[in-house]
Amino acid sequence: MAETHWNKLGAYLKETQILGSIQNTLYWDQNTGMPKKGASWRSEQLTYIAKVLHERNSSEEFSNLIQSAKNELLDIELNSDNQLLIKDKERNISLLLKEFNRERNLDPQLVESLAKAKSKGYESWQEAKEKSDFKIFLPFFEELVKLRIEEAKQISIQCSPWETLAQPFEPELNLKWLNKVFQPLKETIPGLIRAINKSQKNHWDLSPESQKNLSSKLLDEFGRDRDLVVVGQSPHPFSITLGPKDFRITTRIVEGEPLSSFLATAHEWGHSIYEQGLPSQSHQWFAWPLGQATSMGIHESQSLFWENRIVKSKSFSKRFFKEFVSAGCSLSNYLELWKSINHLEAGLNRVEADELTYGLHILIRTELEIDLIERGLPAEDIPTEWNKRYDELLGIKPSNDSEGCLQDVHWSEGAFGYFPSYLLGHVISAQISNQMERDIGLIDNLIENGEYQKIIFWLKNNIHKYGRSVNCMELVRAVTNEELSPNYFINHLRSKVNDFC
Repeated sequence: MAETHWNKLGAYLKETQILGSIQNTLYWDQNTGMPKKGASWRSEQLTYIAKVLHERNSSEEFSNLIQSAKNELLDIELNSDNQLLIKDKERNISLLLKEFNRERNLDPQLVESLAKAKSKGYESWQEAKEKSDFKIFLPFFEELVKLRIEEAKQISIQCSPWETLAQPFEPELNLKWLNKVFQPLKETIPGLIRAINKSQKNHWDLSPESQKNLSSKLLDEFGRDRDLVVVGQSPHPFSITLGPKDFRITTRIVEGEPLSSFLATAHEWGHSIYEQGLPSQSHQWFAWPLGQATSMGIHESQSLFWENRIVKSKSFSKRFFKEFVSAGCSLSNYLELWKSINHLEAGLNRVEADELTYGLHILIRTELEIDLIERGLPAEDIPTEWNKRYDELLGIKPSNDSEGCLQDVHWSEGAFGYFPSYLLGHVISAQISNQMERDIGLIDNLIENGEYQKIIFWLKNNIHKYGRSVNCMELVRAVTNEELSPNYFINHLRSKVNDFC
C-alpha cells in the first residue's frame, strides 16, 4: 500500500512528539532528581531541544506536509462514507495550521533566548525562594517579561499581548469573557470569607513516611495502574506525560501540614487520569492535536474535581478514616478528619488554600500578570503590589517574599496566562459535577460505595473524549447544555460555608 500524505504527516508529527517527550523527561528529572550543579548543562540541553522543535514546527517541510494532507483530504471527502472521521481529520489539520502559523511568526533567536531565560529563571527562583529574596530573581524575571511581551507581538496583532500568551493554555480566551466569569467571584467571595465562623484549626501531623504511604494508598483506592503511573517528589507538585503509556506525577511533604501531600496527590491524579483518558484512535494518537487536552481550564477542572469533590467530601473521610488512623492520625473520628480537610481560613499559600479562598489567590495573580504584560507595571513592584492586594482581598499580608510572590514556580518559567486556568477549573468542575449527579447519582453515594471506576467512566465519556476537537466553552456547553457560568461554583461555596457556620 502506497504511503499517503496523511501517513507522512503522521510520521513527522510522531518524530516531533518524541523530541517533545525527551524535553519533558529532562524537565521531570530537573524537578525530581537532578543535582543542583547540573543546572547549567540542563539549560544547554533544553535550549537545544527547544531550538530543534521550533525548527521542525516552523519548517517548509512541515508546511508542505500539512498542505499535502489537507489537499488529499479534500480529494477523498466527497467519496467517503465516514464523515465523522473526515471532520476529525479536518480539525486536526486546522489546529496544526494554527500552531504552524504561530511558530512561523517567531524569531528563532527569540525561541533560544526564551529557553535559556526559562531555565535560568527556574534556577534563580529556587535560590530566591530558599533565601526569601525577590531581588535574586528580579533580573531574570524582568528578562522573561520582556521576552514574553516580544513573543506576543511577533505572534499576533488580533489579540492583546496577554491574551496571546494565554492562548496555548486556553484557546480563544479573551479578557472580556474572562472578566464576565471572574468578576462575580471577586464580588462574592470576600463576603463569604467574612461570614466564616473563625474556628480553631486542629493541629496534628504525620511523619513524612506515613504521608507518603497514605498518598500511595489513595492512588490504589482510585485504581491507578502501577505499570502506567510513577510518583516522585518535587518542590512544586505537577503531572506530566512522557509517552502514550508513561504518566508521571509528583507531590511534596510539607512539615506541619499532614494533608498537603495527600491533597496534592489527589490533584495530580486528576490531571493524570485525564491524560490517560484522552482519545487514542489511530487518527488521534499521541502526536495528533485531537489526542491532546482541550485546555488547561478543562485540565484543572479534572484535578480539582478529584481533590475537592472527591477527597474533601464527607463520604470520603468516612470511607478512608481507618487508613489515617493506621498512619498515626490523632483525630477521634471521620468528622474531625472531614473538618480538617475542609478547614476554611484565609491563608497566604495558594497550594494549601481552601476552596473558598483559592479563587482570590488566582484573581490576584491574574491581575498582576495583566498589569505586567499590558499596563507597564514594573517587575520590581511585584512584592509590594502582591502584599497590598492580599491585604485588600484576603485581609492578610505575607511577612516575606518566600511566602508571598515567590511561592509559585509559574513565572520563573515565563508561563504568563496560565493562572486563570486554575479558577476556570473550579468553575467548570462545579458545573460538570452538577451534570454528573444528574446522570449517575450523587457523588457522595458513589464515593461511599467505592464506585470510582463509574466516575472515571463518566468523565472519560463526557469530558476526556473530546480532546482538542472543541474549546473549553464548547465542551461545557456540549456536556451541560448551558454556557459556562460562575453560579454553580458560587452556590457550591455558599453550601460549604453553611456547613461550617
